[in-house]
Amino acid sequence: MTDLRSPAVDSALDRLARRRASAKMGWFIHAAVYAIVNLGLAALSLSAGRDWHAYPLLGWGLGLAIHGAAVWLIGPGAALRERLVERERAALARRGH
Repeated sequence: MTDLRSPAVDSALDRLARRRASAKMGWFIHAAVYAIVNLGLAALSLSAGRDWHAYPLLGWGLGLAIHGAAVWLIGPGAALRERLVERERAALARRGH
């Protein structure tokens, strides 16, 4: 079976795949730094008999969650976004646009 995709389509798919892979790698690096830094902050906080480490943990955790939502849920090529695009295409096709 031959592949009927044009070089332009292959190039666009390759760019999207590289963009998605870079976004996911960025999130993994962000998550790793978050874990390492917050473990260090927790150790420092608890060694001083305090529990202030929860504040940066929660604040940065919110940022990490938002970053994850942008990468995994609503970024280009994400499953949720693709389902919404397909739903809009179907609605437009039904209306004759």
